[in-house]
Amino acid sequence: MNTLKTLFAGALLSGLSSVALAAGNPLSVHVLNLESGLPSPDVTVTLEKQAGQQWQALNSAVTNQQGRITALFPEGQALEKGTYRVTFKTGEWFAKHASNTFFPEVPVIFSADGSVPHYHIPLLLSPYGYSTYRGN
Repeated sequence: MNTLKTLFAGALLSGLSSVALAAGNPLSVHVLNLESGLPSPDVTVTLEKQAGQQWQALNSAVTNQQGRITALFPEGQALEKGTYRVTFKTGEWFAKHASNTFFPEVPVIFSADGSVPHYHIPLLLSPYGYSTYRGN
């Protein structure tokens, strides 16, 4: 019984620490595989900000075992109003899983207008389609 309590407490604290990290960083992402219904760990994701006609690289990270990156925005920097691009390197992920895909990457371009303190971008992914939305 004590082992069960310890496992439950550990899972709860792990979940709370993810929430705390996300609360301190203005941008998080989540990738779910629609084919299996499971999270997609090890997806490389890049973040860029539009500067005139160019894109300025800000950060890159890899999804965890839950398919999440809880803090994609660079630490210690404030999210400014503007246009950003999050690119999910889906071709690399499907290749690692010996699966074909029509989309070698999924770019999601969005405007941060400062109306919310945190932006969350979920990606629902399959080999021949995807969907995304502004989460919370």
